[in-house]
Amino acid sequence: MEQLPHLVIVGGGFGGLNAARSLSRLPVRITLLDRRNFHLFQPLLYQVATGALSPANIAAPLRSLLRKHRNVTVLLGEVIDLDPAGRRVLLRDGSAVSYDYLVLATGARHHYFGHPQWEAQAPGLKTIEDATLIRRRVLLAFEQAEKESDPVRARALLTFVVVGGGPTGVELAGALAEVAHKTLRHDFRNIDPRSARILLLEAGARILATYPERLSQKAADGLTEMGVEVRTNTAVIDIQPGVVTVRTGESSETLPCHTILWGAGVQASALGQMLARHTGAALDRAGRVIVGPDLSVPQQREIFVIGDLAHLAEEGKPPLPGVAPVAMQQGAHLARVIQARLEGHEGPPFRYRDRGSMATISVARAVADLGWIRFSGYLAWLAWLFLHLLYLVEFQNRLLVLFQWAWNYLTRNRAARLITGVNDEAPLP
Repeated sequence: MEQLPHLVIVGGGFGGLNAARSLSRLPVRITLLDRRNFHLFQPLLYQVATGALSPANIAAPLRSLLRKHRNVTVLLGEVIDLDPAGRRVLLRDGSAVSYDYLVLATGARHHYFGHPQWEAQAPGLKTIEDATLIRRRVLLAFEQAEKESDPVRARALLTFVVVGGGPTGVELAGALAEVAHKTLRHDFRNIDPRSARILLLEAGARILATYPERLSQKAADGLTEMGVEVRTNTAVIDIQPGVVTVRTGESSETLPCHTILWGAGVQASALGQMLARHTGAALDRAGRVIVGPDLSVPQQREIFVIGDLAHLAEEGKPPLPGVAPVAMQQGAHLARVIQARLEGHEGPPFRYRDRGSMATISVARAVADLGWIRFSGYLAWLAWLFLHLLYLVEFQNRLLVLFQWAWNYLTRNRAARLITGVNDEAPLP
């Protein structure tokens, strides 16, 4: 009996999961490899980081999600190298998995623009561990300020700096303002949480730079009304424990602060570098693999790259953004490409259907750019809620998140504001 082609997918994010589900209808064997046993809904990580949701609300076990797809095998393992000549992926435990087709969908990580040492002081937001670390630092800042007798040090403890004015930074800054002004306002006796200073720093001319200027201004105005200091044309030039140094024009300023959060940039995962080393694949400045129209690597056409790890520029347009809808559509498109390959001809080129973008600022405030219509405020927030619920992969998660959001809306309470982990926070200098 002839053995079916073996297709290996590395990464169980939006792209990898959608690829596995779409490809499962073809006559192939599929192995999904991931170093985590769950799929994570990254767009809502900031709500875990600010205590609105628990990690289990936005994650689901991969085995559970794929158990009905009988030709899909899920393996827990971390890929540490590639062997394109032998058509194998090498795992950290010393084993190897052979493939006929390989799909790399390992996403992106934080990018500190040549300053990796900043990560210890300014964590980004890509994993559940990142979110719980941020939650810990934010809540501990208020706890330590409650005990602090020195008003200068207390002020620094209650200063929060968010670096980067993209959607992640905007959503984090807005959520921090809600925590300080709504959730915690009656919880302390020696401090007033509403006195917290929240700064959003953006090196460019405006926040949400990929959105129309009118919506960017709406977002900036909304954050300002909530008490967030929005600083544009302000670049971070140094980060030290308890201190951020920024430059605006020709002048620099040092900001004493306890909590620094990073949302300024991303870099493709290390698998892109591995692939380039073994195959000569071209990379862009962010380390993304430059792929052909069918999402394959020109130098090794049985290898495909999708999602945040892929650089694909449709004719006359800039490269596709690293957002969930791109990864999901690319995962589904792979099924058409592989089916065509199995039938002996080339697959169709990928065409992204841009359905717009949204960013939430706070409860009842958001901005939405759907291409054919642009709007903001309460209606945009409701649209944001609906679409995020729709994209959550399990029905149970949708119910849990919907209930939690309704409770948060009615009470302004964030029930998941738990301080977990080892108490290793360094004191302010």
